[in-house]
Amino acid sequence: MPYGLYISAEGAHAQSKRLEVLSNNLANVDTPGFKRDLALFQARLAEEVVQGQVPHGQGHVQDQGGGIWLRGTATDFSPGVLKRTDIPTDFAVNGDGFFVVEKEGEKFLTRAGNFFFNSEGTLVTPGGHTVLSDAGTPVVIAAELPWQATADGGIQQGPDKIYLGLERPQSLADLSKQGENLFLPLAPTEPVPLEERDVRNNYLELSSVKPTLEMMELIETSRAFEANINMIKNHDTLLGALVNRVLRQA
Repeated sequence: MPYGLYISAEGAHAQSKRLEVLSNNLANVDTPGFKRDLALFQARLAEEVVQGQVPHGQGHVQDQGGGIWLRGTATDFSPGVLKRTDIPTDFAVNGDGFFVVEKEGEKFLTRAGNFFFNSEGTLVTPGGHTVLSDAGTPVVIAAELPWQATADGGIQQGPDKIYLGLERPQSLADLSKQGENLFLPLAPTEPVPLEERDVRNNYLELSSVKPTLEMMELIETSRAFEANINMIKNHDTLLGALVNRVLRQA
């Protein structure tokens, strides 16, 4: 494959993946607690170097840059704005920590606190997953009795008080995004001490996506993708013209 065609194809593929990441961010601009993703690019060595056919850094004619490739994505855990909703079962973490929920017997973390009590008095997520207490048990109240939330993430009902589970990972890099606004901890987590908890009731943390910024990056990426596609077309035209000239002279 001609070198320029190869570079353009790699660039177009990388930009198309970045378009997918940006489009997903924009699709979740109104999703409570959503954390935007970032596309991570890395310079790529020439294919001959990758295959071990040419040593890297020796000044060989084939030892040139191989364009870029998408190394993966990373999550931006910057906190979103807290918005008052006046919905009693809405909660927002002001500061450190994640709510703990259970899905199919496995523990997940989330910053989205748009919960509700089901008919059995169990606090659940919009997807029906159980919200856990600091003791690791489901948060359950008597549905027919009044209750109130406290600033330390507690739910008071009469003399009984249940604390919402609030945990933090040792490193944010230990969290793997799993969909439904859930993160799977890949390493042990630790509970947030009561004296450090600040949970706002009747509030929700909004998405961290900034629509204007995402649109600007989306336009930039679209243009880069289009430029690479045009380069592919140009190389294809040049290659076709070269082949026709060779055939005419044969």
